[in-house]
Amino acid sequence: MNLIQTFDLVAHLKRQRYFSLRTFGSGARTEGIIDHIRKELNEIASNPGDVTEWVDVVLLALDGAWRAGFEPEEIAMAIASKQVCNESRAWPDRRTEEPGKAIEHVRHGDHQKGYV
Repeated sequence: MNLIQTFDLVAHLKRQRYFSLRTFGSGARTEGIIDHIRKELNEIASNPGDVTEWVDVVLLALDGAWRAGFEPEEIAMAIASKQVCNESRAWPDRRTEEPGKAIEHVRHGDHQKGYV
């Protein structure tokens, strides 16, 4: 089987936690992780076509989540739940949004014609 078909996020998080504890020590390390994410975001800005730079941010975010006290199963469930939440939200027509700016969901009470 190929890796993509058999990827187990919970197993990955357990493996990542083991590696990270051995390599970077224990504790929340929140400030250090945020600092590292900022550096990685600059690398993405310089080379958005490099998938490994995007993945660095993902791995750092996952590291921060378990260091904040969440178990691998909770993190996996939060990812799945957040996707469902985002899919259920109203979003503005992307064609009317300013390029290079975040497209945010329509806030409660802000439903207007043209928002989907």
